[in-house]
Amino acid sequence: MLGTGNPNPDPERSGPATAIVVNDQSYLIDFGAGVMRHAAALTPAYGGTIKGLEAKRVNRAFLTHLHSDHTLGFPDLILTPWVMGRTEPLMVFGPEGVREMAENTLNAFRADIVYRTSGAESANNTGWQVTAKTVGEGQIYTDSNISVEAFKVSHGSWEHAYGYRFTTKDRVVVISGDTAPNANIEQFSRNADILIHSTYSSAGVASSPPQWQAYMRMSHTSSLELGELARKVKPKLLVLHHVLFMGSTEEQILQEVRQAFDGNIVIANDLDIF
Repeated sequence: MLGTGNPNPDPERSGPATAIVVNDQSYLIDFGAGVMRHAAALTPAYGGTIKGLEAKRVNRAFLTHLHSDHTLGFPDLILTPWVMGRTEPLMVFGPEGVREMAENTLNAFRADIVYRTSGAESANNTGWQVTAKTVGEGQIYTDSNISVEAFKVSHGSWEHAYGYRFTTKDRVVVISGDTAPNANIEQFSRNADILIHSTYSSAGVASSPPQWQAYMRMSHTSSLELGELARKVKPKLLVLHHVLFMGSTEEQILQEVRQAFDGNIVIANDLDIF
């Protein structure tokens, strides 16, 4: 887990970002603030063990939706690996708007790119490039390591928001993205080895203003709702991230989920490995 936070600037939790690593190839899901710094923390150069997160190897990413807390690390994801030697263009899969976001990010950093490619640094002229692909529902990517399916989720008034199911030879990992309960997340999460799901405190939201309560119920999944989902789909491990505590403690949120689900549950912290 490269980042487990939400829009709140919690110094202990960077922006949402998850990496699945198979055979030293990384697949990033979302890229919140701090993504490449936390990726580096897990590599051998900084005392970790995951070669696939070395900056120059990071070249595949999947975006759930365009909310800023999930995308603030986009310039970092594009440019830092290139500066560190990546020669392959970054490939990004995401909802409608991801191409424009990539183009606008590159335009914002055009002066830096020109300097690094034509100045004294002599950086390569390929690793800064981005191939952005707009996804729809169904299988969107496959290689010798992994197969990736996208499914629509219900995130308030966002028309295009997705969750992803990753299937490797020995494990299935599902990432919900930001979503209220819906049929797709239930369908694609069944019997996952790991279900990584966002949530908010059921008790905490009850003391919020009515307008905020309505927004949360339309856009996110409460801890009680998540427990019911997990009871139905039975993941081997339920990982909570992007948690909106709303005054509750970690233990209180876990107790709320456990009212319906008695399986393995953990609230993820940045740099956790599962």
